[in-house]
Amino acid sequence: MSTIDVTIAGGGPNGLMLACELSLAGVRPVVLERLPERSGESRASGLVGQVVRLLHRRGLYEHLSGAKVPAPAPRYVFGAFPLDLADLPDNPLYILPLPQRELERALEERALELGVEIRRGHEVTGLDPETGEVDVRGARGDYRLQTRFLVGADGGRSTVRKLAGIGFPGVTQENHVSRTASVTLPDSVLDPATGGLRLDGVGVIRPFTHFRTETGLFVFSPFDPACPGVTVSERDMPAPADDVPVTLDEVRESIRRVLGTDLPIGPPAGPGPHQLRRVSSRNTRLADTFRVGRVLLVGDAAHVHSAIGGPGLNLGLQDAANLAWKLAAEVHGWAPPGLLDSYEAERRPVSRRVVMHTQAQGVLTAPGPEVTALRELFGELLGHQDVVAHLAALMAGSDVRYGDDPHPLTGRWAPDLQTDDQDRLTKATHAARPILLDLTADAALATVAAPWQDRVDTITTTAPGEAPSALLIRPDGYVAWASSDEQPDLAALREALARWFGAPSEISSADA
Repeated sequence: MSTIDVTIAGGGPNGLMLACELSLAGVRPVVLERLPERSGESRASGLVGQVVRLLHRRGLYEHLSGAKVPAPAPRYVFGAFPLDLADLPDNPLYILPLPQRELERALEERALELGVEIRRGHEVTGLDPETGEVDVRGARGDYRLQTRFLVGADGGRSTVRKLAGIGFPGVTQENHVSRTASVTLPDSVLDPATGGLRLDGVGVIRPFTHFRTETGLFVFSPFDPACPGVTVSERDMPAPADDVPVTLDEVRESIRRVLGTDLPIGPPAGPGPHQLRRVSSRNTRLADTFRVGRVLLVGDAAHVHSAIGGPGLNLGLQDAANLAWKLAAEVHGWAPPGLLDSYEAERRPVSRRVVMHTQAQGVLTAPGPEVTALRELFGELLGHQDVVAHLAALMAGSDVRYGDDPHPLTGRWAPDLQTDDQDRLTKATHAARPILLDLTADAALATVAAPWQDRVDTITTTAPGEAPSALLIRPDGYVAWASSDEQPDLAALREALARWFGAPSEISSADA
């Protein structure tokens, strides 16, 4: 039985992103996906936050959006409050409206281009975290495979997490019912000025915003104007049993209770896929650990939370980018001590922060007069631009910082510098390569980095305007080390290279 370096359980966006990142790092994973073909259901309708910039750096953004460069969103929402970001200095919030099925399709195509083996109709049924033996139920029968690492990217009900014995504490709200449907609407209720809805007794409901009332929450999502989506949420209302199919009549009645008026929704038009679903509970959970032995977790397998604000793919896809290069370093044998453990150390606090702000938004959108009072106070706070900036960074994930190095760039997302060798920099980021960007006047860093040249690309160039003198950028886009000195501390650079990219492969006499 041959040994697979990395096996990924789950062929959704997070598993496919991990597979692509591993392949770029020189590891060919095997993806086991339970479904025989891609699901037409879109659980998410877009990407929000730093992940949009990550996809741009991988060369995928233009393919997915049709635009060459992402631009920050002029407005967004937090807890059913509009966030006006148009005049915000250094607005960090990027969005990419895109059905999840389209993202999955693009990532699967990319994975196959990179040589990833995807086994559809295969699911993990047993594992030994210590030996790496994994039992699989396949399309042609059961079999066993040997793997150095198994990554659970198999969703909130993760089989891998359960088999590994990893706890998943949290809360389940049974008093929350959400219904989503693809519909048609008459022109009489459409508002041409905003692209939203105009209803008697209610006013204008702008698209893609959370419209809160004293009885619930309503969202109008015209991604496809010919077949828009509606979502309506209520609390403390009995819901039909899970085995009772949801109907448009049920959605209509829920909308009437929340908005206080009828919305004349009709059956969806066109070939679809169309949505019609009911969710009768809300889970908020965070895995006790993201790693046990050879088993690791990414995405919903490690954390589940409310979808409000759309943070899920931003969190999960960046989990994958953070883990991939560290896992590849272990496979290739050059990982320094503790590198793989830094995955959990860095990503679990970020997950906890997403859990925090989605729970907070859930409170802000709840019905009830006491929440209305809280919203009045919160609305006053939003009159301060620094509060808006704080929330924008929170939603984007641009406030993430790994470690506490004194340089303000270290541990943060690398800035989008325009250099005089932009083509080489772009190729390196597309390939998910570690990069030492040497912007010093005398190009003094190449000799220091030479012993790591098999792992780190050194780019010696210049950048117009204000820029640091040097940046060591990890494959996931975050800064491992930075200097603003005309003569950077070469010993500190060596230390950073060894900390993140292992022992030097060779040492010249000049560096000894």
